[in-house]
This record gives sequence, structure tokens and C-alpha cells, in this order.
Amino acid sequence: MLAESFNPFNNLGMTALVAAIPIFLFLLSLTLFKMKGIYAALLNLGVTLLIALFIFKLPIGESLGSIVQGAVLGVWPIGYIIVMAVWLYKIAVKSGKFDVLRGSIAGISPDQRLQLLLIGFCFNAFLEGAAGFGVPIAICAVLLVSLGFKPLEAAMLCLIANGASGAFGAIGIPVGIIDAFELENVTSMKVSTLTVFTLPIINFTIPFLLIWLMDGIKGIKEILPAILVTSSTYTVTQALITVTIGPELADIIPSLLTMGVLALFLKKWQPKNIFLFEGNERKVETYSIGEVVKAWSPFYLLTLFIMIWSLPIFKGLFAEEAIFHFSLLSGVIPGSSISVSIDIIGATGTAILLAALTTILTTKTIDGKEGFQLLGKTLKEFSIPILMICAILGIAKLMTYAGMTTALGEAVAMTGQIFPLLSPILGWIGVFMTGSVVNNNTLFAPIQATAGNILGGNSSLLVAANTAGGVMAKLVSPQSIAIATAAVGQTGNESALMKMTLKYSFGLLAFVCVWTLVLTWIL
Repeated sequence: MLAESFNPFNNLGMTALVAAIPIFLFLLSLTLFKMKGIYAALLNLGVTLLIALFIFKLPIGESLGSIVQGAVLGVWPIGYIIVMAVWLYKIAVKSGKFDVLRGSIAGISPDQRLQLLLIGFCFNAFLEGAAGFGVPIAICAVLLVSLGFKPLEAAMLCLIANGASGAFGAIGIPVGIIDAFELENVTSMKVSTLTVFTLPIINFTIPFLLIWLMDGIKGIKEILPAILVTSSTYTVTQALITVTIGPELADIIPSLLTMGVLALFLKKWQPKNIFLFEGNERKVETYSIGEVVKAWSPFYLLTLFIMIWSLPIFKGLFAEEAIFHFSLLSGVIPGSSISVSIDIIGATGTAILLAALTTILTTKTIDGKEGFQLLGKTLKEFSIPILMICAILGIAKLMTYAGMTTALGEAVAMTGQIFPLLSPILGWIGVFMTGSVVNNNTLFAPIQATAGNILGGNSSLLVAANTAGGVMAKLVSPQSIAIATAAVGQTGNESALMKMTLKYSFGLLAFVCVWTLVLTWIL
């Protein structure tokens, strides 16, 4: 915080209401006013700037520095990761690998409900664990559209499915980052362990919810064995990993294992009634093992490079003192003490870049010129969504440095013994504003831990609740909505997609809130 005080009214309730204006305005802009995401983001950026300047008294230099820092982070690393991931996908499409990949999944079963479980749930969770930052939403939504799903419905289903994996995205960073704060009685392993009391319930439920949204109770009854295989395998495996190993592989191993187990199960069992969208043909394509292995190679490479990039010994090569890690903004904006670090080679986007370049070099059906033409096309397509993300992060940084997020956190913590009921709401707010569970835990994990110590509760449980509540906001965060609509060619329809997912986000959040309160009585 760089403002003089986080409580300019000397009344925490009044201050918190004013600090919450950007959040409420964002919701109203995208739902009631039906504004395009980019316009809603820019409007809210302007409003947040005025509140920070004239109410919270954040100096003009620090205010401008906050916005620029958010914009830089929107481009690097988030925009970098998104563009690289979508470019890799486009390379797979152009080279013909994607057709084989899609066909290999469709070949497991022509039933599109089962395709949703394989792609929308399992592959979604794998990509979340490998890359995060909107990559699974973008790629899986496009995959579903190519199989005959309606664009906005595909985006909605992928956003909801992401609720089962968002807590451990990008090699478990949302939980792993907690160790960097050196909080009293709170470690990433403790938080990882305590998520086992909440997330498995949600994880087990989501496949049922997905099929219900797609084909109602009838659909659940017809493919119940497959849903049970999916839910059980993923839930049990992730729970075991979070308790015994930690957060790093809590998405990757369960998703791959679930996809494999489900594929083997479907070789022996298929539903009596095959569900197809109107106009889709029932056809099963067959490919040799070699063709399937080659088709999946871009994503094998993606996994390989990202896992290398996540190794501590590799990260050490590109620490802050390394030559490939430098700071921007410092001294550039008059009156601002804010800077932002740029990690060139150690960035996750660079790992995906190498996967894309390796795919081009090892694929005969695409050359370098075609590959870089696809990169240019990707940059053009995602320019507006990335601009929106930059504006959102600018808002988040303004709120942080002005003390607005601190005011919100302190106000909620003042509720005393009822705080555990409200604790996940902080996480929801953090992810709604930033689109990232990592950023959410960066903002609010210290507040949750402090509140837990003051109240004499389990601080690690509250941080776990902050994480779980944050995941429920990924369904509706403007950043996620922007990525999803852009991926399926529906930029401008952000308000429609938010309406489709909002009630499920609130419903899951309500469960996390009540269940967290119950857990504080039990544990």
C-alpha cells in the first residue's frame, strides 16, 4: 500500500463500501448494462483511478505507475502465455495434427456427452495444471466447437469445468506461492492438505453438473457409469496427491490418469443411446497409434518444457539477479516508486514458445513462414482481449496500492467468529478482479492468515478457503470471460457468457462459504 491510509473516512464500513465500487460496477456493466468487456474494463479503470486519487489520496505518480505496472503484467507474462498457447494450437490445426487429435478423442466415443468429459473436463484440467492463465479455456472451448458444440455453450462448459482444477493451475503456483510470504503457522503444504476437505466435493460434483447442463437428468442417467469413473478417478487421485506430494502435480497427474482410465472404460462400455447435437453425424474415425502419438506431440512438448521450466534448479538460473531478468518503470514515471520485473527466458510463455517452434521444426506439413503468419494472426485476434486484461490488472494494482483491497479485507475480518463464513468471498473478489488465483492469494492470503491468528482459528484453513473461493470466481472473472469469448469467436458477447455462468459461480461460492464455517467447528 502506498496511500497514506486505507481508511480515509475513519469508518471502515463506509471505506469498504467505496472500495467495493469497482467490483459492483464491473458486475453491473457486464450484466445489467450489457457492455462489451473492453468498455467495461476501461470505464472501471477510470472510475478506480478517480477513487484512488481523490478519496484514498494515492499520489498521481504512484497511480499512473500502478496502471502501467498492471498493463505490463497483462502483456507479460499473461498475454505472452495466452498468445503462445493459442499459437501452438493454431500450429496443430494448420499441420493437420489437430484433426487427428480431435478424431482420436471423438473416436473413443461418438457420444458428445462423453466427449465433453474427455475434453471439457479431463483435457481442461491437464492444460490448467500445465499452463493455467486461461490456456485451458481457450483451447478446450475451441476443441468443443470443432466437435459441434455451440460457441457460447462450449465456453460456459469449459469455464465451469475449470472449477475442478483452478486451485492448482500452472504447476500448483496458486498454492505454492504461499511459502514466499513466510506466514505464521501457514505453509503451502498445510494449505494443500486442507483443500482436501473442500475441493474433492466440488471436483466430484462438476462432471455431473456439466452433463446436466448439456442433457439434463436423462443424460446423467444414460452415462452415469462414465461420470462415476471420471469423478471418482480425478477426485481420489487429486486428494491423494495434495495430501502426500503437494500442489505442483495436483492437476497434471489426476487429469492424465482420468483421461486414460475413462478411455479404457469406454472401450468396454458405451451408452445405449448416443447423444449427438442436431446436424452432427455419427461417425467414428480410426487412427493408428503412431498417428495419435504424433497428433498429441505439441501437447507432450508443452508438458515437457513447462515441467522443465518449473524445476527449482532451472528457476534458479533466471532469478532476479540473473542477466535475463530485469526491471521496468523504475524512475520512468515521475513521482512513482513502482517497478515491474520481466523474466525473459524463465517465463512460462517461453516454454510454450519452444514447444511451438519445436513442433514447426519437426512437422513436415507446416513451414516457418506459415507458422509465423499464424503468430501474426493470433496477435491480431487477441489484441482486444489482452488490452482488457491489462485494464483489469491496472484496476487491481490501483486497488492494492491505494489500500482499497486492504480496506475490504479488514472490513470482512471485523466480522469476528462469522469470518470463516465470509472468508471465501475475499478469494472470490480477488480472482474476479485479477482473473488469477495466484494474484488472489498474493493479495489476500496474508490477510486471511492474520485474521485467523487474531481470531484463534486455523489460518491454513482460511487460506485454503481463500483459494477455493477464488476458484469459483474463475467462472465469471472478466479476464476468463474475455479469453473464452475471444477463443470461440464471440468477442463482444462477454455479458451473455457472464449471465450463463454467474449463478453457478455464486452457487459454488455459497457452498464453500457454508462448508468453511462448518469445518472451523469440526477441525
